[in-house]
Amino acid sequence: MPTATTQFSLSTIGQIFIRAKDLDRAVRFYRDTLGMAFLFQAPPQMAFFKCGDISVMLGVPEQPELDHAASIIYYLVPDIAVAHATLRDRGVEFATEPHLVHRAPDHELWLAEFRDSEGNVLALMSRKPRT
Repeated sequence: MPTATTQFSLSTIGQIFIRAKDLDRAVRFYRDTLGMAFLFQAPPQMAFFKCGDISVMLGVPEQPELDHAASIIYYLVPDIAVAHATLRDRGVEFATEPHLVHRAPDHELWLAEFRDSEGNVLALMSRKPRT
């Protein structure tokens, strides 16, 4: 039986909740604009997507304290320029162009922020190998 001294740490995210004011509009944005893998919808308040090993749940808040913009989700992409251009062509309005935010010994970290159809801030993130 585990004890209070047993080492424990959170190490895996199973699902992320993103608030949606208009669920149908949000589903179209995540499925059609972002191209995320749509799993299923549980009307009238939830829709589920797959992003790598993580489930993303779009949901209409059931309680007032949950009715706020989501934390920023950073989507890791292999080529930020291609991802940025593709999403811009699909009508995504970016708050920032792809820009360098950090130089590590083995890579550069690039970001580009945008908002989803519900006003939540999202970002593209790319780790470009340094040569």
